Amino acid sequence: MSPQLSNVTGVRYMYHDPCHSPMKKHDPLTVVNTLMNASQNGRIGLNDRCCGESGTLAISRPDVSTQVRFRKEEEVRAGAEEIRAEGHRGEVKILTSCPSCLQGLKRYNDDADLDADYIVVEIAKNLLGPDWLPAYVRRANTGGIERVLV
Repeated sequence: MSPQLSNVTGVRYMYHDPCHSPMKKHDPLTVVNTLMNASQNGRIGLNDRCCGESGTLAISRPDVSTQVRFRKEEEVRAGAEEIRAEGHRGEVKILTSCPSCLQGLKRYNDDADLDADYIVVEIAKNLLGPDWLPAYVRRANTGGIERVLV
């Protein structure tokens, strides 16, 4: 059984599925809504469109990538505004599973008044507490990871 969140309050989510989605055998939005326990915490909608960051697009064609990012920014703002128009007054987050996408989505934090993060980090924060990362590093550094000599 996969971990599921419960009793998440004060935050609503959107999901950005990467163009190179790691979810190949299952519908990404179904997986996200299952992991985030949408039946209890509210359905998570897809925030569509490419973010313009993945692969080498941003490096090889910054002119094209910039235009793609402008369009994605419009989509992110519209998604956040839709959530707020439904009466939500708390935090809005956009989740993803791609490092390049996260880098791009973080650009919109201030302009769209939201935060971007990895879905697994959001799950860890809610299941393990806000101190989950330093606690994990402490455990790993004190013998929590088996040393393998090659």
